[in-house]
Amino acid sequence: MPRLIKRYGSRKLYDTENSSYVSLEELAGWIREGQQLQVVDNKSGDDVTAAILTQIISEEGRKGKSILTPSFLHDLIRIGENTLKAGEEVVGKAKDGATDFVQRSISKLKPGGPIGDARAEMASLRERLDALESALEEMDEEPSEKPPSS
Repeated sequence: MPRLIKRYGSRKLYDTENSSYVSLEELAGWIREGQQLQVVDNKSGDDVTAAILTQIISEEGRKGKSILTPSFLHDLIRIGENTLKAGEEVVGKAKDGATDFVQRSISKLKPGGPIGDARAEMASLRERLDALESALEEMDEEPSEKPPSS
């Protein structure tokens, strides 16, 4: 569950977990430590996480600490929304492919599929083997026709 931060009209950020105001630098530090954050506007309840994360990147760039090159930022702006749409399409296709694979795999396990056919053949072979074993047992139980030797 993400750590909840509230943004007030004065642009102050309030950490609900520690009940204290925090800076953008503190948020950046938490993110680097692996925490997930969710920032909501206290008045409207709108999720403003993306805006705050963008602000953190912007502040780091202003201070000369950004690892993002101008070339990367240009590409990010250029591809922005189109990339997200393409990503959604790729995820949708992957989901459909996985669903199809699972359905085909399940159908192979059904009685009419290859595994079901193999199971039916094994059952038939078991019946024939049982009949053969019964016949052999009957032959062992029959008295021999040879007279006892003296």
